[in-house]
Amino acid sequence: MMVVYYILILLGTFLVMEGITWLTHRFVMHGFLWILHKDHHQVRPGVFEKNDLFAFIFAVPSFLMIYFGTYDHIWWLQSIGFGIMLYGFAYFMVHDVIIHQRFKWFSRSNHTYVRAIRWAHKMHHKHLGKFPGESFGFLLVSKKYWDKVRRDKKLMAGNARVEYAPEKDTATTN
Repeated sequence: MMVVYYILILLGTFLVMEGITWLTHRFVMHGFLWILHKDHHQVRPGVFEKNDLFAFIFAVPSFLMIYFGTYDHIWWLQSIGFGIMLYGFAYFMVHDVIIHQRFKWFSRSNHTYVRAIRWAHKMHHKHLGKFPGESFGFLLVSKKYWDKVRRDKKLMAGNARVEYAPEKDTATTN
């Protein structure tokens, strides 16, 4: 039964992290730590950004919870730490690999979720400054972006054939 609780806490932590991440992104990254996040909203040469420091900042609580949970045999603390770590991995895969394509692993995906998350992030990045902003989440996508992608797919997959007017035969008209 303890394994079930462990997994439930891990998954619950993973889910709660989306809300914590939204709040952190909106009020910390676009707030008093804008100095670190600013370069993420501007195109700059190079592989790394100051914004990448957030990966280390967010890894500290995860590491400490896993460490102390393991060392002191506090299974639920360890489970929370692994839930945060799992969310961090998912964030890396979605944000750095799928959206920004820092690694070209899924660059040709046409999946609805991938297109919706990319569109939401594009709308977030259209704001180059600290304020205003939109779409601060990372893994959950607002319904309006899902709807936009679905509309686009329907338009692109339309069944109606396009008839083109034949070109005039210049040899017979002269």
